[in-house]
Amino acid sequence: MAQKKLPAPDEMSFLDHLEDLRWHLIRATLSIAIAGTIAFLAKGFIFDVLLFGPSKGDFWTYDILCRISNFMGVDGGFCFDELPFTLQSRTMGGQFSAHIWVSITAGFVIAFPYVIYEFWKFVAPAMKENEKNTSRGFIAISSILFFLGVLFGYYVVTPLSINFLGTYQVSSIVLNEFDIGSYISLVRSSVIASGLLFELPIIIFFLTKVGVVTPMFLRKYRKYALIIVLILAAIITPPDLVSQIVVAIPILILYEVSILIAVIVYKREAKKLNTKP
Repeated sequence: MAQKKLPAPDEMSFLDHLEDLRWHLIRATLSIAIAGTIAFLAKGFIFDVLLFGPSKGDFWTYDILCRISNFMGVDGGFCFDELPFTLQSRTMGGQFSAHIWVSITAGFVIAFPYVIYEFWKFVAPAMKENEKNTSRGFIAISSILFFLGVLFGYYVVTPLSINFLGTYQVSSIVLNEFDIGSYISLVRSSVIASGLLFELPIIIFFLTKVGVVTPMFLRKYRKYALIIVLILAAIITPPDLVSQIVVAIPILILYEVSILIAVIVYKREAKKLNTKP
């Protein structure tokens, strides 16, 4: 079915905007479905190499963290040959369901730049020409930040979480035999949450542009942000110094970058209004 041609943005009614949004959502969903289908067919690589990689003792992150721990003289528990837990499927459709959901997640990650592109195409008609020019790098920057966050979640947050939870025991009598759904949920939440967390500079950019936050506000509450970051690092990582530092530093850097972005945007907006920043 051919897409209905919509009127010019300044002539569009509320229903026309909804129709336009519907087509953007359809195309974004189709891109995720196509990428997800490719991920579904690449089952061996997606599961054996990517998904189950952090559950193996020779995973790249464990080797690096082992060296860092030895260098700092801290026993972080990262020097091992094998993690003491097994994965299993407890339901008839458990593995097939896991395959489907992992493919959808992988499809979203792969298609993220196009999803962002469709979002930009929807809001672009409401922008002025100079705003369009300054936001053309939005897709590339947001995609780069998202993929950096995904890599951070996969190579840092996920191994730290798996290492801690996979080796934690209240008693030697209780064996760690995890359901595949629980394991996948941990990996998925770590990767997606980190990817979205790395979008903080983009979020601050828009919040500053519309006047919701200012550089002064971000600087004023920097110490509270530091406390929140340390608490967050303590929650998602094992209770040792090395792990918490590894997770906290990138988040703090993102916050400082967000302040810098807020300063630039705030000055530009103030200049437009002929006011002193």
